[in-house]
Amino acid sequence: MAGNYPHELSGGMQQRVAIARVLANEPSVLLMDEPFGALDALTRSSLQVELSRIHKTTGTTVIFVTHSIEEAVFLADRVVVMIGGASRGILGYVKEIVKVPRELERDVNSPAFNEIKKQISDLVHGDDAS
Repeated sequence: MAGNYPHELSGGMQQRVAIARVLANEPSVLLMDEPFGALDALTRSSLQVELSRIHKTTGTTVIFVTHSIEEAVFLADRVVVMIGGASRGILGYVKEIVKVPRELERDVNSPAFNEIKKQISDLVHGDDAS
């Protein structure tokens, strides 16, 4: 891989390189806007695990924007649920901040994981008037 040009790398490898380039600067905060959105499911899952490992190792604060509720619960300590308000003439707003316990088993099949996922899904898909 070291001898390849960037355009010759897979999408997953390009994302790994991009993350490595940013981490080389030892940032205290890392802002990631839908970084895994265009990846296949297996690569996405692999990078989620890798990002979680990097966060635990470096302590870098990560602000991660995603439309995937499962991804948010897997990676986050807190999920900020934002609701669009264009139909009411506003840009959007924070509906609720859901805390994800650090001790939560990050297993997408666990009941506790799915309970938090359902809570967030209900907020996202519920009545926006609340």
